[in-house]
Amino acid sequence: MGKTIAASAFQAQCLRIINELREGGEPVTITNRGRPVAVLSPVQPEPEIRSIIGAMKGTVLAYDNPFAPAVESSAWDATR
Repeated sequence: MGKTIAASAFQAQCLRIINELREGGEPVTITNRGRPVAVLSPVQPEPEIRSIIGAMKGTVLAYDNPFAPAVESSAWDATR
């Protein structure tokens, strides 16, 4: 569930707690008079955005006749 610390202790040890959060990644709940008032958690890294251009490069290894149908016409029925 993470660590819990009183607001007064957090105020005195803020930088140390932030460094521990960066290293351990465990959220810290800050309390005031025993009641939770805030949760300090690490920032989630943004996902890498990749370009769609060239995403499929190298996936088709060989295709002998690109103008031939992919399947025989008897394998599908357009009237359904």
